[in-house]
Amino acid sequence: MPWYQLLADMVLLAHLVFIVFALLGGLLLLRWPRLIWLHIPAMMWTVFIEVTSWVCPLTPLENYFRELAGGNVYQGDFVARYLLPLLYPAGLTPAIQLLLAGMVIVFNAIIYTVIIRLRKRKKG
Repeated sequence: MPWYQLLADMVLLAHLVFIVFALLGGLLLLRWPRLIWLHIPAMMWTVFIEVTSWVCPLTPLENYFRELAGGNVYQGDFVARYLLPLLYPAGLTPAIQLLLAGMVIVFNAIIYTVIIRLRKRKKG
C-alpha cells in the first residue's frame, strides 16, 4: 500500500509542476526557446480546463492511487483542492475559473511580448 501513496504523491507533484509550467514556463523560453512547443500546448490545456470547468485527468488518477492506499479521496479538481485554499477561502466558481484562465493568458502574453522584443533588439 505505501507504493500507492507514493504514486498518488508523484501524480500530485506532476500536477503542480504542470500548472507552474503553464503559468511561468514562458520565462524558460528566455533560456531555452525550443520549449515553446511544450509551453503553448500546456498553456492552452490549462486555459481549456479552467474555461470548460472540466476536471484534469490527473485528479482522478491521484484519487485512484489514494483510494488504493487507503487514504481519503477528494471531489472537484486540483485547483479547488490545493490552490484555492491558499488563494481564496471560498470554493471554486466558474467566475474564479475564468479569472484563473485569464491570468494564465495575460501573464504569458506579457512574457511572450518581452521575449519577442528582446529578440528583435538582438537582431536589430
